[in-house]
Amino acid sequence: MDFSVLPSGALTLKNLRTPACLLAQDGDLTSIELTIENGHITSGKGTEVDMGGAMVFPTFTDMHTHLDKGHIWGRAPNPDGTFMGALDAVAADRAANWSAEDVRRRMAFSLRCAFAHGTSAIRTHLDSLPPQDEISFPVFREMRAEWAGRIDLQAACLVAIDNVSEDGPYARTADIVAESGGVLGMVAFPVPDLRERVRAFFRMADARGLETDMHVDESVDPTVATLRVIAETKLEMGVEMPLTVGHCCSLSVQDEAEAMHTLDLLAKAGINVVSLPMCNMYLQDRHAHRTPRLRGVTLVHEMRARGINVSFASDNTRDPFYAYGDLDMIEVMRQATRIAHLDHTGTDWPQAFLTNPARACGFAAPSLAPGAPADLVICNARSWTELFARPQSDRIVLRAGQAIDRALPDYAELDDLMR
Repeated sequence: MDFSVLPSGALTLKNLRTPACLLAQDGDLTSIELTIENGHITSGKGTEVDMGGAMVFPTFTDMHTHLDKGHIWGRAPNPDGTFMGALDAVAADRAANWSAEDVRRRMAFSLRCAFAHGTSAIRTHLDSLPPQDEISFPVFREMRAEWAGRIDLQAACLVAIDNVSEDGPYARTADIVAESGGVLGMVAFPVPDLRERVRAFFRMADARGLETDMHVDESVDPTVATLRVIAETKLEMGVEMPLTVGHCCSLSVQDEAEAMHTLDLLAKAGINVVSLPMCNMYLQDRHAHRTPRLRGVTLVHEMRARGINVSFASDNTRDPFYAYGDLDMIEVMRQATRIAHLDHTGTDWPQAFLTNPARACGFAAPSLAPGAPADLVICNARSWTELFARPQSDRIVLRAGQAIDRALPDYAELDDLMR
């Protein structure tokens, strides 16, 4: 239940607090007053409501998710919690169960969760090893149309780098992506002909006018360094399409000089980075009966210091890669702050959950300025410690100025798919 029921009609919400960086101001939290009328933030006046110092954010962008994998844990649990266990469990489940109807229902369930939590833009990766590309992308196009006006959706194909070639099935996958208005993606890891496959990937994206998004170096093996090759190749080829890289875990365990050199290349190449700390901490350095020593979280502070556009996102939800999660960006912000020590290190980190991911993906920039849609998340918290101490289950989510029904779907709705 929302912590407050707002009256109808034009409203002036007084005594709100928001991160100053979202207003292009210096400092931490700052007081703000918002007037809402006809679905937008305006400069006029309405019925005044004292919000008691509640924190307000624009609705969130979740730029790295896996809507096609979501909520299969009930039938395909990770047998040992490892990365390989996740790969094998998903591959088997995909082959056995991922019909169009199965993917559609689980995607819809996930989107209902994200909407209820206050997310208005999502990029999802879709497993696209044929024939799955011909199944999941048509479903995605349907869902994008169905959810238009509530959640803006983008999709990137997901295929291992050893399947990337200009004369194989991946070329057809790239065509499907282009026909769907999607993003060209792959999973990059060490292969003998790495540099040539990266070149082929960029050539295919460039020929189709596609933006690009890669899973890169999801490992805590310090010898895994494909990220450097990707940045070098992008610079050598002079390709200018937007590129986002996700995970980049091995940077955290590499030699300092090598890691910093790679970051300098990323900055020079203008590559966006998205960190997925909840999934990384779940999978990385997992060994039976042994306490994990390594976090697997990439070097977000060093990236920000170099001007690299850094974001955080949900990643997987209730599937073999991450057994938990609910596409709740307040949870992502809370966990990322704890895991990556975002507190005590500047006041602009809220942009990594709002402005930065929107910019990386090309979504509309979140705004609290007059003229912006009144798409807001208001939390019953007056400070960061109050915000992160509780899950904010009583938050208010406004879309076009109206409080939405935030009831979450019941997991029992998917029970028949788990049999």
